[in-house]
Amino acid sequence: MKTEQRWDKLAADTRQRMEAAAPYIGAGKRVKPEDTVALLKAVIRSGDRVNIEGNNQKQADFLADCLNKVDPAEIHDLHMVQSCVPLASHLDMFERGIAKKLDFAFGGPQSGRVAKFIREGKIQLGAIHTYLELFGRYFLDLTPRVSLICAYEADREGNLYTGFNTEDTPVIVEATKFRQGIVIAQVNRIVDKLPRVDIPAGWVDAVVESPKPFFIEPLFTRDPGLVTDNHILLGMLALKGIYAEYKVKRINHGIGFLTSAIELILPTYGAELGLKGEVCTHMVLNPHPTMIPAIEDGWVDTIHCFGGELGMEEYVKARSDIFFTGPDGSLRSNRAFAQTAGHYALDMFIGGTLQIDPWGNSSTATANRVSGFGGAPNMGCDAKGRRHVTESWLKCGQEVPHMADQIGDMPRGKRLVVQGAETFGEARAPTFVEKLDAWQLAENAGLELPPVMIYGDDVTHIVTEEGVAYLNRAPDMAARMAAIRAAAGYTEVGMKADPAETRRLREANIFKTPEDLGIDRNRANRDLLAARSMRDLVDISGGLYNPPARFRNW
Repeated sequence: MKTEQRWDKLAADTRQRMEAAAPYIGAGKRVKPEDTVALLKAVIRSGDRVNIEGNNQKQADFLADCLNKVDPAEIHDLHMVQSCVPLASHLDMFERGIAKKLDFAFGGPQSGRVAKFIREGKIQLGAIHTYLELFGRYFLDLTPRVSLICAYEADREGNLYTGFNTEDTPVIVEATKFRQGIVIAQVNRIVDKLPRVDIPAGWVDAVVESPKPFFIEPLFTRDPGLVTDNHILLGMLALKGIYAEYKVKRINHGIGFLTSAIELILPTYGAELGLKGEVCTHMVLNPHPTMIPAIEDGWVDTIHCFGGELGMEEYVKARSDIFFTGPDGSLRSNRAFAQTAGHYALDMFIGGTLQIDPWGNSSTATANRVSGFGGAPNMGCDAKGRRHVTESWLKCGQEVPHMADQIGDMPRGKRLVVQGAETFGEARAPTFVEKLDAWQLAENAGLELPPVMIYGDDVTHIVTEEGVAYLNRAPDMAARMAAIRAAAGYTEVGMKADPAETRRLREANIFKTPEDLGIDRNRANRDLLAARSMRDLVDISGGLYNPPARFRNW
């Protein structure tokens, strides 16, 4: 006899949880702040998969604090699935035993503590993902049972306005709600009418007006006053040796002072090279304040943003020809769509790293600091699904000597993936190492593979103060490794470089020094910067840029 199968077990379980939560939910799905802990206890069960909206920038911090107040004897062993873990409260729940397992993409300010907790066994690490990879798993095998999100405003019915920093909210909500999960939102305020509806009330189960606005980290803001001559030299090398060489128009800049330096010398050194209209016309990028001079000088056609940037709200609103803004005038960022554009539509990714090994593998996950990868593996890879052609993509592919060994006589392009770094980084730690710390981290965390950010076969160029290594032109692994050694300076890896071999690489245009590129090192100074201070950025923006208080010194 056939046993009748139930097909609504998830929905039935959700109804039971929401019935337990009903005493705390009023009209318009509103919950009093003082009832939030009780609400969470009603809807969360031990062992649940839970998402706390921890983005690059906006944080559901009030909900995170409330989750930390539950009794670990009642709620424990949660599996946290979230993009970022930048707040102390995100890790406090592991210390208290409320949470047990973590799947994430970016550690940020908590990177040292994440590494410590992994070593001590307080965190069972699932994997360090790229954003798009994690989002994909939300819709497959890492779907949250309960998601705690944040928005700027809700109306009286429970519709949400996510505004300038939409970031991950749509993908979290859709994955959770359409798998019968529960969505709880903290908002800065409840209003009668929203500027626009970003998340409909039907997708939200409860709304809490937080006692204070949610935390936003100005993650992509770099003070031009901290850009060094070395950063400028690397920027000049990148502009003349790569941007100009390949005429790269569609680009993502990673976080860091190298890319800030590039942005700040576009209107000066870039203009001198005649690159206006030839490079950086279409970008997938947070609204970096250091892009203001180039935007004002007419370099950029389009920027689509992963998230917002604190203080850039009015500037972006006033530059709607450049940014994706709604009828209300505010930015509509979306991390999932921006990552998709980064994966398939870019011609080049340029960013930094903490370590590079002799084969060109690079990682920001070290034994003592698990920064995570963010979107770098998506933008820093050669997307095999790409089919449209651009000049720079095609040129880079044509320079790969053994492409024919893989696909016969079939031509193919290649994404430019550039790792730019000083040979010695923070606290004089060498960037080039014989073995990535990721191996030790894998051992500490019980991972089957070392967490590599960008694999060596995807890296096409390395830029250091020594010069540019054109790895895509290397005829074999021996030449590739020799080019990496040539770029590695006085590190342990670089000290193994053979001067005669480096000379042959220079003659073959596989490695180029600043002198080979006609770059005068003496010109690499702050005189080249289009803005030399935060105040300069404000002035160039016409007063539209409003830097966070910690970046003001006037």
